[in-house]
Amino acid sequence: MEKSKVLVVGATGYVGRRIVKASLEQGHKTYVVQRPEIGLDIEKLQMLLPFKKQGAHLVKASFSDHKSLVEAVKKVDVVICTISGVHFRSHNLLMQLKLVEAIKEAGNVKRFLPSEFGMDPSKMGHALEPGRETFDQKMVVRRAIEEANIPFTYVSANCFAGYFVGNLSHLGTLTPPTHTVHLFGDGNVKAVFMDEDDVATYTIKTIDDPRTLNKTLYLRPPENILSQRQLVEMWEKLSGATLEKISISGEQFLAFMNDADYATKAGLGHFYHIFYEGCLTNFEIGKDGEEASNLYPEVKYTRMDEYLKIYI
Repeated sequence: MEKSKVLVVGATGYVGRRIVKASLEQGHKTYVVQRPEIGLDIEKLQMLLPFKKQGAHLVKASFSDHKSLVEAVKKVDVVICTISGVHFRSHNLLMQLKLVEAIKEAGNVKRFLPSEFGMDPSKMGHALEPGRETFDQKMVVRRAIEEANIPFTYVSANCFAGYFVGNLSHLGTLTPPTHTVHLFGDGNVKAVFMDEDDVATYTIKTIDDPRTLNKTLYLRPPENILSQRQLVEMWEKLSGATLEKISISGEQFLAFMNDADYATKAGLGHFYHIFYEGCLTNFEIGKDGEEASNLYPEVKYTRMDEYLKIYI
């Protein structure tokens, strides 16, 4: 079967650039949206040009120009959107509604993967404000996709290792703490941690797979289902260090969160749901979902003890 042609929207971002790389590596003809809004942002341009050298095709299109979006979409079979939905960077999730309209008009897309790649928003209706905004907006986009009868796959990628593993999930740093680590509660609630390159690999694997059509793909490889305490123990074993462990109760965490600024409070709310409620692992995958490592056992996903070695 001929491989689908892929359009990546948001290709210069944290997830997007990895999606482009994985798409090219897996042999897909890959198109990348080049938005005129980048203006004089030389760093974004210098990220786009190497994609072209690697074989990707740059397509000029803008969310403010519906016709250009439709023309871009008509070139491909699959659209993957990775625009940012975190408050401390930029929060543009509802811009995808314009992409939904373009896909609907173009009428040729076999699969749309909207910008999700975190927790499953359909299970986060109870989420704390203001972080709940992320989940609510993702659900708005989902409803638009489904009402337009656009074939989809939603990707729930859980915790990115760059943000959650290198720092042992200790707040305020991206590298391992040297003396003291704060544990959320007893540190034993299980979460799921993913190397971002593996997220991209699994995402591209799914686009031509009929088993994931109109379903959620959960990235939940068994050896990466770990507690924060297990992460800390991995690091101590690798580094030879012994960290002082200070437990933060749920009540203490919420009190700390209430004093934070808006963007920080949004992020802390997500931490609360992950590490106190266990929202990534406290449910079984049902008939509307599939687990990535089960579907694609050939992917040699990165284990977190291996991931942590870069910090030694």
